[in-house]
Amino acid sequence: MQTKRVLGVMPNFRSVSPGQVVERPTVKQRFVMTTQDNFDYSSFIFDGFVAAGAFLGKSTPEFHQGVAGYGRYYWHTLADQSIENYWVEFIIPSINHEDSRYYAMGKRGGGVLRRAAYSLGRVVVTRSDAGKPMFNLGEVGGSAMAAGISTFYYPTREQTAGVAARNWGLDVMYDATVFLFHEFWPDISHGLGLKIGAAAGN
Repeated sequence: MQTKRVLGVMPNFRSVSPGQVVERPTVKQRFVMTTQDNFDYSSFIFDGFVAAGAFLGKSTPEFHQGVAGYGRYYWHTLADQSIENYWVEFIIPSINHEDSRYYAMGKRGGGVLRRAAYSLGRVVVTRSDAGKPMFNLGEVGGSAMAAGISTFYYPTREQTAGVAARNWGLDVMYDATVFLFHEFWPDISHGLGLKIGAAAGN
């Protein structure tokens, strides 16, 4: 069973458990779910870690170092994530009638490899509002739009098609990893529960 949060922290609002019946998403529901993801407290923490990695790696030298430099990395990371979320989860899915929620296959769907392939494939295949398979334009096109828009608020040196393509690829890879984690989170949480229970009994 999918929980609302992963490890009690990361939002898991858009995951649907196997066999769970849900209503078709409305435009309002899409907006609310996207906003929940975007402004959840954990998002600000996660973006802080991403910004720290870019800061330490000096990925954008024009931002410089120090507190002010880290601040530049941080607000750019927040902007990147926010723009991508709204394009991928709200704008394009609303226009193209896509259901951007993650429908877990679960153990009954097959073995680990089959479930992994299914979850990773969700970046290119999603469900329509009617529940039928369709090309995931929200993920593929939305990530591309977000990567393109980001070039306008980064230093001139970063405003190239190559950088935009790299960022697009990284965004899609990150989302594929998130889908993989959502698929197996119920198994992981169950396993952790068993271990915790066993430890408590010793």
